[in-house]
Formats: sequence, C-alpha cells, structure tokens
Amino acid sequence: MNVETIEINGFSIDKFNQYDLEEGKTQGTCPLCSSDRKPSNRKTKCSSYDWERGLGTCHNCNTTFQLHTYQRKGVSEKVYLRPPIQDAITIDTKVEGWFKARGISKETLNDLKISEGEEWMPQTSKKENTIKFNYFMGDQLINVKYRDGRKNFKLFKGAEKIFYNINSVVGYDSCVIVEGEMDVLALHEAGIKNVISVPNGATLNSNNLDYLDNCIDYLEDKTKIVLAVDADDAGQALRQEFIRRLGAETCYLVDFNGCKDANEYLLEFGSEKLKNVINKATQVPLEGVSTLRDVEDELKDFVVNGFKPGYQIGIDNFDKIFSTYTSQFITVTGIPSSGKSDFVDQMVVGYNKNYQWKTAFASPENHPVYLHAHKLMRKVWGGMPKSSEIDGDKWTQVSDHVNDNFFFIDMDKYNLDSVLRKGAELVKRKGIKCLVIDPFNKVRMADASGDVNVYTLEYLSKIEVFAKKYDVLVIVVAHPTKMYKDKDGKTEEPNMYNIKGGGEWYDASYHGLLVHRDYEAKTVKVKVLKVKFQNLGENGAESYFTWEPKSGSYIPLAVAQDEPLPWESK
Repeated sequence: MNVETIEINGFSIDKFNQYDLEEGKTQGTCPLCSSDRKPSNRKTKCSSYDWERGLGTCHNCNTTFQLHTYQRKGVSEKVYLRPPIQDAITIDTKVEGWFKARGISKETLNDLKISEGEEWMPQTSKKENTIKFNYFMGDQLINVKYRDGRKNFKLFKGAEKIFYNINSVVGYDSCVIVEGEMDVLALHEAGIKNVISVPNGATLNSNNLDYLDNCIDYLEDKTKIVLAVDADDAGQALRQEFIRRLGAETCYLVDFNGCKDANEYLLEFGSEKLKNVINKATQVPLEGVSTLRDVEDELKDFVVNGFKPGYQIGIDNFDKIFSTYTSQFITVTGIPSSGKSDFVDQMVVGYNKNYQWKTAFASPENHPVYLHAHKLMRKVWGGMPKSSEIDGDKWTQVSDHVNDNFFFIDMDKYNLDSVLRKGAELVKRKGIKCLVIDPFNKVRMADASGDVNVYTLEYLSKIEVFAKKYDVLVIVVAHPTKMYKDKDGKTEEPNMYNIKGGGEWYDASYHGLLVHRDYEAKTVKVKVLKVKFQNLGENGAESYFTWEPKSGSYIPLAVAQDEPLPWESK
C-alpha cells in the first residue's frame, strides 16, 4: 500500500496499521493488553477496529488506541501588531479643559502619557480628532484606545489586549482594577497610583478576559486586589468573573455609594473621599459561612422569579429533558464504544456556542491530542474539513475558535490532584467554565488503595469542591464495571450503580446521564439517570439521535409516541 497518498479525516498517514493487525477485520485482539493476558485468552477477540476513523477500542482494558500514526503539523504563535509611536505626546488646551471638567489635572495627563491625534473611526466612517489612551508594557507601546468627541471608542486593530496602566502595579503587593481609563485617571488624581483598567469594558453576558492571561505575571504576587468596577449589572458580572479567576481570598470590593464609577465619585465627593472609599474596600464575604444578608439579593430574585433556567446545549430534544447549573458535576456512563466521549464533546461545543464557555479536557483516552482537536473542529465546522481547505479562511476561523476555547491537559501520568490544579490554573488564565474528566479510572488519585466506597467518595468530594470554588461545570465519564446480558445475548443498559463504587456515584453526583448506542438501528439514546433539581430535568427521560459521520454531530431523531422505536421492533 502506498502510504504517501493516504489521508484520513484530512490528516496524512505517517504509518498505516502500526501494530500490524489483520487488515480489513472489524474485530480482533488488542495490541496493548492481549500479550499480557493468560495464554488461553491471548487470542480472544476483545477489540473493535474502525479503519476509516483510524481508531481501535478494547473492551477488556477499556482503552482506545490509534491504528495509524499521523504527520504532525506545526503550530504558529499568534502575531500581534503594534501601534506607531508618536514623536511627541501633546494635547490641546481644549482637551485639557475637557479633562479638567471631569476632575483630571494636566499633571495626571502627563503622568499617564495621554495624547491626541486624528484617527479613522468606524462608527463615523471618517477621521476624527481623538484622545489616545496609550497602553504601555515596560517601555513598549502595546495598544492604543481612541476616543472621539461622540464617545466612540476603538482599540488599535490587531494589537495585543492588556490592562491599561499595567506598569503601575510593579513593586506593589496590591492593586486596584477599574472598568475604564477615566477611572484610572480619577484614582491617580486621588493619589492611588497602582491602578489598572480592563481594555474593553464589561458586558452582561460575556467577559472573555483574554487580557488577564496576557498580564497574569503582573498579578501573581498580589495579596490584595481591589475590584472598583462599575455598579451596573455588567460591572457586577465582571466583578464576579474576577473573583472566580483571581480567588475570593485575594479580592476586595468597593461600594461607590450610588455613584456609577470612580470618576463619577471623584466629581461628586472629591479626591480625598475617593481615596478613602478605595482604602475601605471590604473583603469578599467569608467562604463557607453565610447569613441571610449575604444571599438576600438571590432570595428576593427567587421569590419574584422562581428557579433560574438551567444551561442547555442547544439540541431541542435533549434540552427538553435536561439542563444544568455551573458549580455542579455530571456523571456520564455507558458501555464501551457507546459514544460517551463524543456526546460530551457535543455538549461542551453546545455550551460554547450558547454561552461562550471555554472547556478543558483531561482525556487520557482521547489521544493523540490533534485527533481530539479534529473531532471538535468537525463539530464546530459542521462537516469534515478537506485537505484542500487547510489554511483557507474557514480553516483559520474554525481552528482559531477551537484553539481559543478548548484546552487539552496533556500529562505523561494523569492523577486527579494534578488535573484539578491545572484546571484551577486554566480558570485563572483562560476563564474555563467546564472541565471534562474522561474517563475517571484513568485520572486516579495518588492513593488508590483501600475501601472502594471511601475512595470514590473522596474522589467525588474533590471534584465537587473544585466545581463550587471556581463555579465550573465538571463532566466525568465513568465506564461501568458490571455489565449484564439479556436473554437475547445483548448487553443491558448500565446505570450509575454499575460503576465501581456505584452507590457513591449515584448519591454524590448532581446529575447522571446514560449514552447507549444501538448498532443495528444506528441510533443513540441519551437517558437521564439522575437530576438533582426537578426544574432541571426529569429522571428516566430519554432522547434519541443518529450520528452524522462527516461532522461527528448528533442529529435529533423524532419518534412518534404511538409507534415502536426502531430498536424495539422485532
């Protein structure tokens, strides 16, 4: 066979059939575990081969292995543009007067290197005279925010996003984070120099915080971070995201006493009182202890509006029977090769599409990583990328999206504590909202000895603590260890009690899902095994799908209520 011409799923083959298995057969021995089995069992056909996908699955050791090896493609670092540096930083007296009316002196403008100049603005489609907020990191001009007289803004296109005034926090063990450049100037005016601003404000439904990753080294040594963001809903959402990612133990909160932000407070009460309100910032409420006053806003909202709707993946027949909150974990089970991992991929792609959630995977069986990335690309793409499309516009768009929203924890040896530490780092640096552990038996705790129920309870307790602390949804894939066959010789559907330590899995999990494939009917059933809150789903409810090979996506299957399902018919 001429391997130079072979491609599978858009990837070139380096070595076809690397284990020299019996080519063309769909079943056979496992190249990983068969040689270690008892002599009488070494020739047992314990594996399934999918030559088209290039993957094999062993039903004895529950391992997915790669039939072929693939040529790796290089990954290029993102290149940022830099704005031009002005020969001299000057501002007109009229601009000085504009700032003075907002409580900002010429000295502060000079300290923060504020300038002005003409710039084309997309909002007006012409050049405008603009104020320039210059973003320095060290002595390098990294970005510029332009503001015209109509309060239109833009950042320099293609430049790296960083905090405004990031140099000011060097050498301090604390800093203040605000929502706009004018608030930086206001606090500087009040004598507080170690203050930085987010580059692009706050939005109610999405706070990406990509600039946090770019500047994380500047904040690592801070023992106190004061969050003096706007008092509106978007500002409060930004505040909560900072608390989640920087840690509640580090963050302090400011009450502007009815004012929208620091600049408005400066104009209303003066610089001295502004300085005092920042210095009187209070710690985030003590973790693990609550009073009614701590939750009063949520209590009032519940009285008025009832339960908040759960998060959904965007597939109607599944959304009708299941949704979830963050700070929880879902257990997904099913017999080997039933499509558990693939459906979990579908879920996180749906959460990303609906809510812009980023996901990290600890998936020892989803290797090599580039094949897992390819699976996600197919779902985002909506089809199978062709080799001719590589490096085209759509490839660039989709690969950038997958690169920026999905992260693969890649370790030589996986263990739960290491995975959770890396997950915490990804919360801080990338803002992940979902962590997938797939499967749990390949991501073990260091001490796996002793009573299985005690071990399972400790394992799930650690996951729950992580989920709550970082407001993350954790999805755990768990293979059943006990499987039974019915009178016709077919493997029965497992439940959560079929997982090793099953009772603890059912009791501790917030939710449980079964993914069950019917190979004869070419259908997949997803069943709700457990839902913690009745408003989020219905125990025992089912949804049905076909699997679309090109996109790797699950397509809802509509089944009439009064007709037998295809896999139920004799």
